[in-house]
Amino acid sequence: MTAPLTHISDTARWVAVYRAMETERPDAIFKDPFARRLAGAQGEAIVQALPQGRTWAWPMIVRTAVFDEMILRTVAAHGVGTVLNLAAGLDTRPFRLPLPGDVRWLDADLPDMIAYKRAQLATETPRCRVEFVEIDLRDAERRRALFARAIERGPVLAITEGLLIYLTADQAGALADDLAGAGLRWWLLDIASPRLLKMMLKTWQRPLADAGAPFQFAPEESTRFFEPHGWQEREWRSIWEESLRLKRSMRLAWLWNFIGRFYPKRTREQFRRFSGVALLERRTV
Repeated sequence: MTAPLTHISDTARWVAVYRAMETERPDAIFKDPFARRLAGAQGEAIVQALPQGRTWAWPMIVRTAVFDEMILRTVAAHGVGTVLNLAAGLDTRPFRLPLPGDVRWLDADLPDMIAYKRAQLATETPRCRVEFVEIDLRDAERRRALFARAIERGPVLAITEGLLIYLTADQAGALADDLAGAGLRWWLLDIASPRLLKMMLKTWQRPLADAGAPFQFAPEESTRFFEPHGWQEREWRSIWEESLRLKRSMRLAWLWNFIGRFYPKRTREQFRRFSGVALLERRTV
């Protein structure tokens, strides 16, 4: 069966199903009461049709939980005044997380995605000040204007959850340059390794390519890729380690974890970098 992915924005419905699946568990590690509504029948059809669609829910669920934790902590610890959520998709954090009411949350995505989400959440009350921004982030001029607007009330935390893997290395570097050049201080992102990219392409290359949304960016140097672009890693959270902590791991994870203890230190560190969430800070001279 061919997955009903027709556009990169459809991937947001796909991930929303995973959030709904977690929310509906009695022992849920987060609650997104809007996820099922936003995913809709199309989101469920995508997950049903994708190869191993439900099998790979766990890393997306773990990623969501880790982003939740790190957003709340960064906002509180560093007095973040603006959260800039780039390619926000169907994320509902300003409606479900206990954020300070005076935080400004800029939700930026393509016009159709913003229109759909606004309509679905029209009767809901956000926890903070939400502003929806219709933008194609490939438009460098408009992107830089948005970043300049964001820093009017700083410090700023930029979020790119699930975005970077769809970019080329040149596009990722240009985005990093623009974020640093605008003076944003913090950047929360997720990043894959080349080995993980290869695994995912074996499973999903065809449906993603058909939707014009191929997985591409997975630098060998991990977050060091961003150092020449003005950023340095402040914190790394391994999706594998977090999955064990949160008890949302793959089948037989305990066995792989046990075997991994006998690997050389370098191999264990490579495994920690297989996939993760990182908080970057803009480098200052």
